[in-house]
Amino acid sequence: MGAGAGGKGISETRTIDRIPENERHGLPRDQFTLWFAANLQITAVVDGALAVVFGAEALTAIIGLAVGNLFGGIVMALHSAQGPRLGLPQMISSRAQFGVKGATLPLLLVILMYLGFSATGTVLSGQAINLLLGVENPAIGMIVFGAATAIIAIFGYRVIHLIGRVATVISILGFGYLAWQLFRQHDVSSAFGQQPATMASFLFSVALSAGWQLTFAPYVADYSRYLPSGTSPVRTFFCTFLGSAMAAQIAMSFGVLVAALGAKFLSNQVGFLGALAGHGAPLVYLVIASGKLTVNCLNAYGGFMALLTTVTAFNRQSRVSPLARALCILGFVGLSLVIALLASANFLSIFKNFMLLLLAVFTPWSAVNLVDYYLISKEKVDVPALYDPAGRYGAYNRTALGCYLFGILIQIPFLNQPLYEGPIASMLGGADISWIVSLVVTGLLYYLIKRNSPAVPERMILDGVNREGADGLAQS
Repeated sequence: MGAGAGGKGISETRTIDRIPENERHGLPRDQFTLWFAANLQITAVVDGALAVVFGAEALTAIIGLAVGNLFGGIVMALHSAQGPRLGLPQMISSRAQFGVKGATLPLLLVILMYLGFSATGTVLSGQAINLLLGVENPAIGMIVFGAATAIIAIFGYRVIHLIGRVATVISILGFGYLAWQLFRQHDVSSAFGQQPATMASFLFSVALSAGWQLTFAPYVADYSRYLPSGTSPVRTFFCTFLGSAMAAQIAMSFGVLVAALGAKFLSNQVGFLGALAGHGAPLVYLVIASGKLTVNCLNAYGGFMALLTTVTAFNRQSRVSPLARALCILGFVGLSLVIALLASANFLSIFKNFMLLLLAVFTPWSAVNLVDYYLISKEKVDVPALYDPAGRYGAYNRTALGCYLFGILIQIPFLNQPLYEGPIASMLGGADISWIVSLVVTGLLYYLIKRNSPAVPERMILDGVNREGADGLAQS
């Protein structure tokens, strides 16, 4: 029996529909292991290294990354706490703010994010698998990794959480061993004080890690939605927050150290870690592959649900067949594999720009979603209306879409990116505070406009009975 038929089986059949109470299972601590595994991995190491590569002093970078992981992790975990209450994928619930069809705008950006992260993960994991298997053709490792990702994503929620628990143990052992080797082979104290600390480099480090955490926001509730609805939102929040922020900070701090020591990590990330491990290289390659497998399964799983959320906004379906589900996952993984095979060698620069771009487009979305859910709707949602363009939330919510676009545009004067430096960022010595401005201004603007919204139901509505005659209230 599948998970969609009582929650007992290993293979999931649910997609974008609400999870019934009799199929709920799990504990908040499952969120800790899943997000710990998703963050204690090589791409987070690269993210930390970028802070040093682009000018930050090591201690300044570590502190800045910690601040970003703290604040970004709080925002990300607030989204996770929505999962048990709603029992819905994250982007389906955003229809309550943007409208059933209007939510497709941020959804298209989410799909691009999934593809980008999946491709970069496939490149790095493919290298690790090749070294583990002793083969040279780069396509072999990528194809093996892509196949494993697709299989696990097709099985779904239960298996993804299982992989997260296993990968957590492997990653702790592997990174513990790598840290021991780093301190044994290098004078780590020499990594500090190599260049002056500046406010601009500190804020850049904050932006890197905050952006890392905020990119999880569009799909974090996908992995808490099976928790029983009575699960404490506080426990869900803290288990998610601690798992994500702690693991990311460990991995990013490691990245800062290897970059500041002038090691060859930047030119060959996988090869450097293998050389650092010495005889333990096979373990490290396994750590890289297992960590990336966890997060790539999240990307493939979330990617197919984002695709379905986009399509069903126009055909009004709330469920799809297992075959369509599997084909959607295979198509997504296949596309990310093609992108990985064609990837540019200029990995670090592209990845840095990609992270900062994601920060710019997801910060205002997160502000709108959280302000609406916690301050305006106050956790009350009309679930059937999320699938009906003629219902309470309408097809397009012009207010939310306007606030979202304004939240992107207001960042322009504060941006400091390779292609553009805004005038205010220049006045601040190159410091980029665009995401902070967007988060605060977008959230405040949306709250002031929508605080008395007639689209808010008097209570949570889970079915089509007693809908309070509120259809068509969100066309404002």
